[in-house]
Amino acid sequence: MKILVCIKQVPDMASRFKVNGEGIWYDETDLAFRMNEYDEYAVEQAVQLKEQQGNTPDITVLSIGPDRVVEMIKKALAMGCDRGVHIQDNASFRKDPWQIASAIAGFSRDKNFDLIFFGMQSQDRGSGQVGPLAAEALGIPCVTTVVGFAFADGVITAKRELEGGIKAVVKLKLPAMITCQLGLNTPRYPTLPNIMKAKKKELLAFPIADFLKEKELTATASAYLPAKKGKGVVLEGDVNDMAGRLVGILKEKTKVVK
Repeated sequence: MKILVCIKQVPDMASRFKVNGEGIWYDETDLAFRMNEYDEYAVEQAVQLKEQQGNTPDITVLSIGPDRVVEMIKKALAMGCDRGVHIQDNASFRKDPWQIASAIAGFSRDKNFDLIFFGMQSQDRGSGQVGPLAAEALGIPCVTTVVGFAFADGVITAKRELEGGIKAVVKLKLPAMITCQLGLNTPRYPTLPNIMKAKKKELLAFPIADFLKEKELTATASAYLPAKKGKGVVLEGDVNDMAGRLVGILKEKTKVVK
C-alpha cells in the first residue's frame, strides 16, 4: 500500500497578526510557524495504519511552500513517514485552493497512491477545499471531516462528523482520499531516536512549475483585520438595580419596546 499525506505549515494561532506591505496576506515577520493542527491528525492516522498493517505501507509526506516548510516535513518523518517531498513555492500564499490541489494532483497522478490523507482544513485560510478538489482532479472518492477510521480487507470504514453533532458512517474501497477532523486520534510526539532516524530519510524537492501549468485564475485583492468593536459594559451593584439598567441598555441599543 502506498500512502500520501499532504501537510501545510501555518503560523502559531496565538501570534499577533498584521497585514503585509502588499495588503494581500499577513506579515510573516516575527511569526512562529508550526504544522497545521488538522494535518497532524492526518500524519498520525497514516502512521497508525502503517503500524496496523505490519509496517508494510509506504508513506510519503508532501508540503508546498518556501524553504521553511522543510523543518515541518522533518517532524512528519520523525513521526513515522518514510520520505518527504517539498514542492518549492515562495508565493504559495498567492495561490487559491484549486491551484494548490492541481499541484498536488500533478505530483500524485503517476504515483499510484492507494490512500491520500489531508487535514480537514488549514488554520490560516480555512477553505476546506484542497483535499476534495485534489480528489476530483485525480478521479478518486473523498470522505471529509473524518473522526473515526478503520481499514480491513481493502475497505475503509470512515465515521464523519456532520453539522449539529450528527455522525455518518461511510464505506469505500481504495484508492481514496480522507480529510481528518479534530478528535480522530492523538498525534504522537517524535522521540529523539526517531528524530535522528528522520535525518537519514529521503527528502525530495521539486519546483511547483513541474506540477502546475495553469495560469493564475484568481488573485487576492486585499486583506484586512476586522474592524474593532466597542468595549463591553460591566454592570455592578445590586441585582435589582443592575436588571433595571440592563433593560434600559437593551431598549437603547436594540430599540426594544415594551
